[in-house]
Amino acid sequence: MGLLPVSGAALRADDRVREAARGIGARYGVDYTDDEAVAALLTERRRSLEREQRRPAACLGLLTLMAGMFLPFGIPLSPVLDAHLFAVLGTAGGLTVVGAALLVHARVQWKHALRNGPLAGYREVLGVARAHGIPLAHIPPWLEGRTNGGGGTGAAPIPTYPPVEPAPEAPAETETAPSPSVTVPAPVPVPVPPKPWAVSYYEQTADAGGWHDEVGCLLVLAGAGGVTWAVTVGTGVGFAALLLVPAAIWIWLAGRRQGREKEELREEALKYVKELQAAQAAGARVPELSPQLRALLDDHH
Repeated sequence: MGLLPVSGAALRADDRVREAARGIGARYGVDYTDDEAVAALLTERRRSLEREQRRPAACLGLLTLMAGMFLPFGIPLSPVLDAHLFAVLGTAGGLTVVGAALLVHARVQWKHALRNGPLAGYREVLGVARAHGIPLAHIPPWLEGRTNGGGGTGAAPIPTYPPVEPAPEAPAETETAPSPSVTVPAPVPVPVPPKPWAVSYYEQTADAGGWHDEVGCLLVLAGAGGVTWAVTVGTGVGFAALLLVPAAIWIWLAGRRQGREKEELREEALKYVKELQAAQAAGARVPELSPQLRALLDDHH
């Protein structure tokens, strides 16, 4: 079971959220407080949406649209097409219109599958949970109709509801109140695994780096250009550009070392995410993940 946006235990912990989730689930025939049922639902619906995007209508529409757009560019290259200019242009226009219509139809079908059915109910539950102050650990981009790493609201965002005041605490029992014969112990909350230092460092450095290869190549090109200039002009000053080659090698080695460190930190972050998944399955309320961990989880799946 992957990391869910919110666990069923967190939904059941608040009576108001539990009743709202059960009411929404009754409309769609899904128990949204059951983690296994929700995990199965998300897995099945994600595969269904991927199939919608790969329907023949979408592929045929893309090919037809490309044919209609590129056909006019072949007119100067083919005397046969040039001899029937108006017919070719009319055919290109027709193909463009048909291709665009097929793509729009496929997009509409995909949106309909995304916005309706049990997924719509689950987004309602997530909106209710967020309104009651329950953190959402991670919302898969596809659930909102977004691409991995893409921003924006998506085609089906989580609904936003006005924030709800916390539930009032039950009044404390007075000293004269009769004590029950059997005392039911309160459930002990499952702790959330502490975040290791390596994971925090990964969050700080995940978006850093990535420039070593480009800078190294520029230095090598600059060194080669200096040597070429020295040989062509006949001056020895250009040979000083050879000093840029060791600098490029040093930068490449530094980038390679940084890449190995980031890969090790990435493995630690993945291990931490798996610990969070296990804690959530045990009933822990997992806090919202950082953008770096969300991106890692999206790429990993």
